[in-house]
Amino acid sequence: MELVSVDIGGTHARFAIAEVEGGRVVSLGEPITLNTSDHASLQTAWQAFERKLDRPIPSAAAIAVASPITGDVIRLTNNPWVIRPSLIPERLGAATFTIINDFGAIGHAVAQLPPEHFDHLCGPDITLPDKGVTTVCGPGTGLGVAQVFRHGNGYHVLPTEGGHINYAPLDGIEDALLKRLRGTFTRVSAERICAGPGIVAIYELLAEMEGRHVPSRDDKVIWTEALEGTDSIALAALDRFCLALGATAGDLALAHGANGVVIAGGLGLRIKDKLIRSGFDQRFVAKGRFQSMMANIPVKLITHPQPGLFGAAAAFAQEHTA
Repeated sequence: MELVSVDIGGTHARFAIAEVEGGRVVSLGEPITLNTSDHASLQTAWQAFERKLDRPIPSAAAIAVASPITGDVIRLTNNPWVIRPSLIPERLGAATFTIINDFGAIGHAVAQLPPEHFDHLCGPDITLPDKGVTTVCGPGTGLGVAQVFRHGNGYHVLPTEGGHINYAPLDGIEDALLKRLRGTFTRVSAERICAGPGIVAIYELLAEMEGRHVPSRDDKVIWTEALEGTDSIALAALDRFCLALGATAGDLALAHGANGVVIAGGLGLRIKDKLIRSGFDQRFVAKGRFQSMMANIPVKLITHPQPGLFGAAAAFAQEHTA
């Protein structure tokens, strides 16, 4: 059957037509990406998608949302939209639907995509284990986290808010970063550092330590300068970001009892080469008495261009398979 697959983040809402059969995704159409700031609600963005598509759309929907899925009022973590699942049939014309946390959707993509959609980052260069827990985490506007539990009869996805665990500094620079952020936030979570906007605080701290006055700039500018190599402080901040992400991914794997880890998110894909060369792997395994165990965990990067859309459709297929 056909359905509308939707992936709603803090900055973008992506739409595509998907086809599912037998509990799996058969095809995923060309995505259309809209800026969430250009639309008042999911309903108006849905209508914009329908106009762009210029064809009748299916009456089924798979919706991935960057927020916990609790109750009938879903407030997105980094987006002002409010979604009420009970109103989806009326507002969107979707008689059948699945709504899932965005990294829960990524978890479904991890479970259903073939090995060619994963690149090796560190640990043993083997395919992800077909039994046990895979930790899925990734930086974007926030830090998404989920678990995939594979067993002999299939798999289960457990969406989490693991990105909001406490940030744990590991050296003097990170101690200073934590102190700096405590001036703004009562509690400093891993997401404050290991998500896209976190590079601003890292950049400003490193510039201050160098005694350099730098103009205020947003994270998009710093990321561009870091990836292009046009600003040495931005590049150093990127290295620090990768170290922090490696440490956090390792912490999550320990907490989940994982035997595989997948890094996801559009930002993760953009910094792939930096992750490989940054010391991410050293921070991932640096868990004291468990270092040997951590070194045996394969860590992959998901390379599918639209894992959220694919995963939302996969979640629908799993939920609505007879």
